[in-house]
Amino acid sequence: MTPTTHLIPMREEEFERYLARAIQDYAQENIKSGDWDSSDALDKSREAFGKLLPNGVASPKQHLFTAIDEESGAKVGMIWFAEKDAPAAKTAFIYDFLVYEPFRGKGFGKKILAALEEQVRKLGIKTITLHAFGHNQTAIHLYQKTGYETTHVVMSKELSQS
Repeated sequence: MTPTTHLIPMREEEFERYLARAIQDYAQENIKSGDWDSSDALDKSREAFGKLLPNGVASPKQHLFTAIDEESGAKVGMIWFAEKDAPAAKTAFIYDFLVYEPFRGKGFGKKILAALEEQVRKLGIKTITLHAFGHNQTAIHLYQKTGYETTHVVMSKELSQS
């Protein structure tokens, strides 16, 4: 049986725990992708989160949710999206999405994304976009399975010094 989930607004105390982990993770992802140097990655990550979420969970046009398994009541993950004004129409941009480790591989990722779609529709938004680091093939595969299509591809090649 596929789990059913619903989203509830993230509480301030959950946000504080989330933020500490997310700043570290985002710095590491940017180091791993080659975008940032390890010497200042943590500072850059703190700055990015500070700009996007200056008022924490009350930041304008930012929506942070905890995902709950309806059967057990367990917190199975989280998702954060922002309302973006794009040239053609308003969009929702997923900044972060996480299924907690004990719940991975059990269908919760698909259900959280489906619950997100409900939230986005309530805002009158018709498009959801996101960024995935190229090395995160698990996430990319999930997005493809749930109907997301590639709209841009950025590639790089590391050259040898010979």
